[in-house]
Amino acid sequence: MVKKQWVVAVVLLLLIPLVLALGGALFSLINPEIAAGHPNYVRNFHLLNLLKKTVVWATAGAVFMLWLLVCLQVIRAKKRSPSWLFLAALGPFGLAVLAMLNDRATAETDRYARFVRNLNGFVRVGYELCTFVIVWVLAYEAMVLKRTLMIRYEAATTGSSIAQVIDLHNASGGMWAFAEGMEVMFFVVLLYLLRPVVFNIVDRVVAKTASPKTS
Repeated sequence: MVKKQWVVAVVLLLLIPLVLALGGALFSLINPEIAAGHPNYVRNFHLLNLLKKTVVWATAGAVFMLWLLVCLQVIRAKKRSPSWLFLAALGPFGLAVLAMLNDRATAETDRYARFVRNLNGFVRVGYELCTFVIVWVLAYEAMVLKRTLMIRYEAATTGSSIAQVIDLHNASGGMWAFAEGMEVMFFVVLLYLLRPVVFNIVDRVVAKTASPKTS
């Protein structure tokens, strides 16, 4: 069976963009200028401005806590010490290291843990290096696919041409480049978390389909 920590980690990771979207929506809704023309304008303006900053920090704090919990679930799945949590500071690179750790569980091991444990040292190093490269390539391609779909969706909803939407994005290239970089790192983490889950599911399906034939 797939360890529940992997599934919990995936769910927690998927909550991060949801929290960011909710925080961004609240940030956009708070407009300190609505206090204009009302009594105590200065006080109300500062209160609303403070509320807006609080939303930013609260969103950042919630994302940070979710990220720590994601890494902690991976550590728990590997039966490792919580001291490994310092790797969370390295972002997707740190999680990649956590995902490469051997599972120290002696009894409760899943199919994927047994698979990597049976690899010899050189094969394991080659496997992890190939996985690292493939994961980053797939994450980049996923970002490109999402960007293409979003451009087509924006063009269809606004009535603009695809070229006009692309030009609009290029005009604020720095912001979009940062956002796309964050998306790539998000997909990298997601793929690493899904690796043991998908492996166990596929292996179990193959085992079930092969068992009637052998019997």
